[in-house]
Amino acid sequence: MKNPFIKSSFGMYMNYFMLGMINIIIASNMDNLSERYGVTVGRISLLVSAIGIGKLIALFFVGRLSDKWGRKPVIITANFLYLVFLIGVPTTTNYIVAFIFAISAGIANSLLDSGTYPALTESFPKKASSASVLVKASVSIGATLLPFIMAILVANHIFWGWTFFGLGVLYLLTGIYLMFMPFPNHKNVTKADGAVETVFKAQPKFAGEGIAVILLGFTSTALFVVWQTWLPQLGKQFIGLESSQAVQLLSYFSIGALVSVLLLAVVLDKFISPIMVAIVYPIGAFISMLVLFMVNSYGIVLVCTFLMGLFTSGILQLALSIMMKLFPKNKATASSYVNIASSASFILVPIITSSLVGSAGISMTLVFDMVIAVVSVLLAVYVLGRFKKIFA
Repeated sequence: MKNPFIKSSFGMYMNYFMLGMINIIIASNMDNLSERYGVTVGRISLLVSAIGIGKLIALFFVGRLSDKWGRKPVIITANFLYLVFLIGVPTTTNYIVAFIFAISAGIANSLLDSGTYPALTESFPKKASSASVLVKASVSIGATLLPFIMAILVANHIFWGWTFFGLGVLYLLTGIYLMFMPFPNHKNVTKADGAVETVFKAQPKFAGEGIAVILLGFTSTALFVVWQTWLPQLGKQFIGLESSQAVQLLSYFSIGALVSVLLLAVVLDKFISPIMVAIVYPIGAFISMLVLFMVNSYGIVLVCTFLMGLFTSGILQLALSIMMKLFPKNKATASSYVNIASSASFILVPIITSSLVGSAGISMTLVFDMVIAVVSVLLAVYVLGRFKKIFA
């Protein structure tokens, strides 16, 4: 029997395809926004922080809303909040108003996460992990396409705001589309498609494996954020590359991340479990960083950068999947805790690494990330041990 939620999932993945563009749209238009609002580029960068602030604040309550109201209204609300952000930012000339719009985008992000991840696991219970990881693939594809779209606008002398307006229209259409799509009953925790309800040999403990998975949400994000933030500077200051070569490292990192997502979509639940990936990936990341720390050959740098993208991408999505498997009766609430930890990592890790770089040099970003990788492995090994005791 054909899964009735396939069409619904298309709308959900479409939302994340567009989110991939939103994630870099402010950074890609800093000069344009600076000119429009009459403020410095430095102040424009705070709009990105405003998105993070909105996301973190909302994560404390959106999970409960999703579990109480259902996934569908939460996701559709996110669509319309993104519409407000995308229309508002390029049309206003007031920086404070733009800051408020950016906070609304952060709230929309939290709503989207708290509705979509549980909805996908409920729609595809036999392939829940793969369904969640495909969210990351959608984001990666969107982020890859936006620079090409902007290049077309610039080449044809078209107003830069059309990137915002176009995404706004797509979010509106997707929100309307999802209004007419079916969603699983979020109050029914019994698995669909002939699968049986989860049987526990021992009850999961939030104070044990629950906290461990939440911390894994923090460390998995930290692994990714360190490289996303400091890779060009590492290339220039630590490895000695030219500026153009250093910036190109981000392309190799992104390719590795996309390959990881596609690979996980194929092998997860068929050949390897999510918790084993959460162990293997940080080990691979640690080895890649150790080689990069010891060998400064350009060819080795490219390979290690690709491998870092490969081994740091998708772990957060797996942590979310693991958390919802452990606590199926409160999927959205449980996953929101992991997202809170992830958001905290986005805020804290740049501050920590910036302090380390200022006091001890750029190489400390590698040392810090290697420590994070070791902690990630230890957390995942602990959760694996609990899994063997919990699941029949």
